[in-house]
Amino acid sequence: MEIYDLTAHELGRLLAAREVSAVEAVEAVLGRLAAVEPAVHAFVTVTREEALAAARKVDEARARGEKLGPLAGVPMALKDNMCTRGVRTTCSSRILENFIPPYNATVVERLQAAGTVMVGKTNLDEFAMGSSTENSAFFTTHNPWDLTRVPGGSSGGSAAAVAAGQATFSLGSDTGGSIRQPASLCSVVGLKPTYGRVSRFGLVAFASSLDQIGPFTKDVTDCALVLNAISGWDKLDSTSAPVEVPDYTRYLGREIKGLKVGLPREYFAEGVDPDVKQVIMAAVKVLENLGATVEETSLPHTDYALPVYYILAPAEASSNLARFDGVRYGLRADAPELVTLYEKTRSRGFGAEVRRRIIIGTYALSSGYYDAYYRKAQQVRTLIKQDFDRAFEKYDLLVTPTSPTPAFKIGEKADNPLQMYLSDICTIPVNLAGIPGLTIPCGFSRGLPVGLQLLAKPFAEGALLKAAYAYEQSTEHHKKRPPLTAAGGETRA
Repeated sequence: MEIYDLTAHELGRLLAAREVSAVEAVEAVLGRLAAVEPAVHAFVTVTREEALAAARKVDEARARGEKLGPLAGVPMALKDNMCTRGVRTTCSSRILENFIPPYNATVVERLQAAGTVMVGKTNLDEFAMGSSTENSAFFTTHNPWDLTRVPGGSSGGSAAAVAAGQATFSLGSDTGGSIRQPASLCSVVGLKPTYGRVSRFGLVAFASSLDQIGPFTKDVTDCALVLNAISGWDKLDSTSAPVEVPDYTRYLGREIKGLKVGLPREYFAEGVDPDVKQVIMAAVKVLENLGATVEETSLPHTDYALPVYYILAPAEASSNLARFDGVRYGLRADAPELVTLYEKTRSRGFGAEVRRRIIIGTYALSSGYYDAYYRKAQQVRTLIKQDFDRAFEKYDLLVTPTSPTPAFKIGEKADNPLQMYLSDICTIPVNLAGIPGLTIPCGFSRGLPVGLQLLAKPFAEGALLKAAYAYEQSTEHHKKRPPLTAAGGETRA
């Protein structure tokens, strides 16, 4: 197996044993990145020289006998909406195309402290608004499993990079499913932690009450290791939760006999591809064979999640993105006076999807409509959360599809925003409730990956990892890699 195909814990063992140096690991991943990037288009920025310099420091520290963590020297990538000191952070938007932050996001500081090596910043839907990574202002990322299809979104670059071997793991952000949906479509593990589990300081905000940073990894063990590295209270983030962080690797390898699993019938209704449903039910059978008890349940307010999300998220976005006005950050258009400066900068800097959501959000917050839309949506959000609270009184986990369909063709839904929004119908309720959700590879439909979504009560990420690991050890889906050639082309049997 090539170095770029290794998981983080496999590579970490080789690095600790000095069978591979950090420089060799980074060079292997950078070589793979260069070979397949012309086909995948996962990266906005590649930090080759910075990565090699960081890798040399890890090797020097190891040579001095310093005690290093399990991720020291492991190459990783970051979604390009997390601030990185001295490295541009574009949000895949023209308005921030040349913005270079003077500080690091907290997750970046924590990954650097763990000794990881950043090889680049990955593509996304502009300001994380989208479900396919087609809304990037720069280019569309392609799914490594089928280059004619989308990788999902908005963290499509981060998911595709891990699936294609261009990074050993990566981070994304999840506002309505933007980690779990692309992880499902690219056949990697993706985790949206509980809201407040991971600091959002330095994440360029889309919808502040919904955004959460989380990992993309090749298996569940890596997911636990990365979550260990990035979790915990942060004084720089007022929404960060002062809740103790366990060692998540301690949940791996435990039996799940007696685990109570609920299947919400609303997630298996009309709109879910029959083949996807069949793959999910086969995965549920694996959990049953491992000793879990499974029964159908109901989350009755699920149907309201999508309209609620598309009131609340645009409302928060319209407020958060007001700061990009040509005065403080990024692009500034030439204009004779201030109002014209705002108009020209924002119309030139924002893409169509971002402008659409700003208009929707501004309307929902406007005088005369606030009570009818925003306040009502917040009330229904509470009902959705109460559905989950009641379910977790009876069940340890809920299991659903992650995406209602496998990866769709590039351009297939580009002209139909409502169809595109339905891509996240299985993931959005999780953000509204603030609970953790994890997707793992569970099979294929017509040759395309399908993901199984596991949900748990707040701060029960350990329960998710325990069940996911047990499932993973009983299957081979996570070991399969997309059929990309070194030249970046695609081979299919």
